[in-house]
Amino acid sequence: MSIKNSAALLLAASCALAVSADTIVFKSGSRLEGEIVSIAGGEIKFKSDDVGTLTIKDEKVASLTTTKSKVQYKDNTVAEGALAKQNDAYTLAGKPIDMKNVKAVNPEPEKWHGSANLSGSIARGNTRSEKASVVADVNRRWDKDRLAGDFGYYFAQNGTTRDNKEKTEDRIDLGAQFDHFWVTKVYSYVNGRYERDGINNLQYRYRAGTGLGYQWLEKYAHDLTGKWSFNQEAGLTYIKEKYEHESDDDRCAFRYAHHLSWNPKWLEKLAFTHNFEYLPDIGDWADSYLIDTDVGFAYELAAAWQLMGKFEWDYNSKPGPHTKSSDFRYMLGLGYKW
Repeated sequence: MSIKNSAALLLAASCALAVSADTIVFKSGSRLEGEIVSIAGGEIKFKSDDVGTLTIKDEKVASLTTTKSKVQYKDNTVAEGALAKQNDAYTLAGKPIDMKNVKAVNPEPEKWHGSANLSGSIARGNTRSEKASVVADVNRRWDKDRLAGDFGYYFAQNGTTRDNKEKTEDRIDLGAQFDHFWVTKVYSYVNGRYERDGINNLQYRYRAGTGLGYQWLEKYAHDLTGKWSFNQEAGLTYIKEKYEHESDDDRCAFRYAHHLSWNPKWLEKLAFTHNFEYLPDIGDWADSYLIDTDVGFAYELAAAWQLMGKFEWDYNSKPGPHTKSSDFRYMLGLGYKW
């Protein structure tokens, strides 16, 4: 092969590589070449050998082109083709598309997410005590379905010697919920929960419920404050419980709940959460009800480890014999997130 032919082949290969690369041109005039991994919520995830993986605000991009992209609309239909942006307008395979109707470009495959967190303390000397708690959660989101589960175990004992220590906390709870989205924001749910508390003499409490929910925000990116998720739920719950030395009891309750999460824009590794659940007895709204609520935070450290803190409050307007209505729990510990 002649030198002239070799040079031509190298030039052709270089041109092919250039054409195959996705490109972004910023409004400042800067240009990047690489791979547009995904576009969702007004943010572009971009990857290249030179700069690694970046998250870029769509509003800062003057133009972009991709060799081929998968566009998933909010009604979950999918179209493929070369994606381009010019003058704040998007086209797919040369045809205009409205990004307000797009759920994601190159949506990430569904996968499980969750965390497991451990906190504890030990005291020796004039006081002998041990305290530990384990909390974990897992969730997965599909196009029209969502599944979430959580687990908590809390244990504590105190005394002045090894022989006179007494348990001051011995509680376990386990729950799960399945949501099905009928339209973009409206969903139905079914859930269940099991609770046991040895200190409050609660041998068991089973809960099973169903209802409707509305997803006001789901990972909504606000320019000034950060990312928000918020949903509300209402429905009916069947409750069956038994306290020590008491006969079992069952009842039907109305259920209201809301869930909030927030990632501040100025500190994206930090996440705040708040959950609230109110369960008044349908036959005795004013005097018989349960309240479960918590406020917490998680801060990403390194290699998927996180620092977790949480405050929980449980309230039972009609507690078991010789027990109080309120239970407060404070946790600060180390956890792993995936």
